[in-house]
Amino acid sequence: MAKTNSGIYIHIPFCTIKCFYCDYFSTAGYDEDRLPLFFNSLSKEIEFYKDIADNFIFDTIFIGGGTPSIINPKYIENIFNVLSINFDLSHATEITLEINPGEVALENLKTLKNIGVNRLSIGVQSFNNKILHFLTRNHKKRDIFRTIENARKSGFENINCDMIYNIPNQNQSTWKKDLTALIDLDIEHISCYSLVVEQETELYQLVKSKDIKMPDNDNSCYLYKSAQEILGKKGFFQYEVTSWSKRNFECKHNYHYWNIDPCISFGPSAHGFYNGKRYWNVKNIDKYIDFISNERSPVESSERLSDKDIANELLGFGIRTIEGLDLTKIPESKKNDVYFSIQNNLKKWGNFLIYCDQQLKLTKNGFLFADAIAVDLMI
Repeated sequence: MAKTNSGIYIHIPFCTIKCFYCDYFSTAGYDEDRLPLFFNSLSKEIEFYKDIADNFIFDTIFIGGGTPSIINPKYIENIFNVLSINFDLSHATEITLEINPGEVALENLKTLKNIGVNRLSIGVQSFNNKILHFLTRNHKKRDIFRTIENARKSGFENINCDMIYNIPNQNQSTWKKDLTALIDLDIEHISCYSLVVEQETELYQLVKSKDIKMPDNDNSCYLYKSAQEILGKKGFFQYEVTSWSKRNFECKHNYHYWNIDPCISFGPSAHGFYNGKRYWNVKNIDKYIDFISNERSPVESSERLSDKDIANELLGFGIRTIEGLDLTKIPESKKNDVYFSIQNNLKKWGNFLIYCDQQLKLTKNGFLFADAIAVDLMI
């Protein structure tokens, strides 16, 4: 059986503070004395999967959270050692770690580089101190410059920066200054995300109580289109709805998600996929540790994808990328349903869709409506 290119995701759920808009599983602060127990549990979970490792070619590793960079790098190094004992990592050409500005020292960055991390994803979000304060971020503008400077000193040549738009009181001028500041820092990859009101967040409660009013859709579209224009003029290639990069700096790990490739994931709340089955771990650190200490899998639940599920995921993720969806990947039993859906949606979204030669993709303006189009295409 041919091996499949795959990714590894590791969730480290510790943050300095919990941002009020974030719905990822994380905790503010951590007990230093319990860290060895947590990472020992993470190591044991990795060992649980050693018997399936030979079925995959692991070419990417992504360490997210939380903010894994606030942890002593010795714990990250130990996880790499456990991974290398149980999995073949010789093909892992992209190893990403998430960091926040101002929360990782120069020496720690050097150590992370030396142990194998070769890509950083930095939660910049904005260069405007007032906006950063509104977002409950724990850094200021000056921390962004210092962190990127230290990353370069440490030898990192592949850096992504996350930015947020569609923020209350954010205007075109502020957004343009943010993007220009980032461009001037000569970053390799930029991700732009709309501020979304997720239900299990403090932001949701503030919007619900009308203490905060979110911008309207027209404003969001305007800022998104300005990002396309500004970044495009400066040599950034938009290869996915939220992602721009210099050539050959696309995020390889994210392609695994968009292509519905296998991804083996570890840590509390981590979601993984292999052999046609999605699984997700318990969303609680104590339960996660308890399960593993009792030689039990921390998987809370799982589901095997039907042909319909696979078709819908291919549609939803496939149209997000510039290449679009290769329709030959659709399960044979659902191809007629998918073609019927495409024909119907060409009547509604025809100006934003390109459909020819077994390929379905969005136009540049179609990226604006990717989520809505994906929902309509579902069979």
